[in-house]
Amino acid sequence: MAKIAAIQLKSTGDPAGNLEVAAHYIGQAARAGAQLVVLPEHFVYYNARDMRAVAEGENNSGLARQFFAEQSRKYKVWLVAGTLPLFGDGVAAKDTDKPYATSLLYDDRGDEIATYRKIHLFDVNVQKTGKRYCESDSYQHGTHPVVAQTPCGCIGMSVCYDLRFPELYRQLAAQGAEIIVAPSAFTAATGQAHWQLLLRARAVENLSYVIGANLCNRDHPKKPTWGGSAIIDPWGEVLAEMDDEEGFIIADIDLARVQELRQNMPVLEHRRLP
Repeated sequence: MAKIAAIQLKSTGDPAGNLEVAAHYIGQAARAGAQLVVLPEHFVYYNARDMRAVAEGENNSGLARQFFAEQSRKYKVWLVAGTLPLFGDGVAAKDTDKPYATSLLYDDRGDEIATYRKIHLFDVNVQKTGKRYCESDSYQHGTHPVVAQTPCGCIGMSVCYDLRFPELYRQLAAQGAEIIVAPSAFTAATGQAHWQLLLRARAVENLSYVIGANLCNRDHPKKPTWGGSAIIDPWGEVLAEMDDEEGFIIADIDLARVQELRQNMPVLEHRRLP
């Protein structure tokens, strides 16, 4: 058994202020017993115009990376640090036009132990609002699924728009993922229609826990986000959820339930197509 928390935040144009609010809820979640804490996608720099300009350096050298290392170490929690704009290992900003949307996993000593670069970028027209989103203008695509062993179980890493691509989650499950994290900045329009539906679908398909930590602010004048952060069990049950407010949710994760369900319904073994 383990306790996992998802933090929901409203991002402002003040990165230091965004981190201060995150610190408050990380502390609250830790005091509530959380061993793993998941933060939303891109909450630090959501309102920045140029992701290349705010991309952080290597080895915990940026504002946010220093913060995440300090928080995980201070509260003795494992931390999924949403996403940050980061260039590739050993790649200087001058050598590439675009960073990756990168999700980092920190252990309870403040060390970065896994790096996931978002594979699927959100290049869509949202018909309900008429807005055009084009993440590939700011980021380059990642290429590799990432799983990591933690005291809470085997974690599969994903980000936001990835949720619409079930083949990624099949690969994560095939690599042993028992818990899948999805830090997100799901839009208000698409979130209302599909957010929880997709979280539950990915959980049921792979008989995995799914942790969705989303940005909130449905009234944002330019880039409204849905909120609705949720923790889903392997049978698709919603263990905890939020609406459109800042805060955190926490739930118990029982890995024995994952193994029991996978033994009784071995869908991963029954696949007939690659």
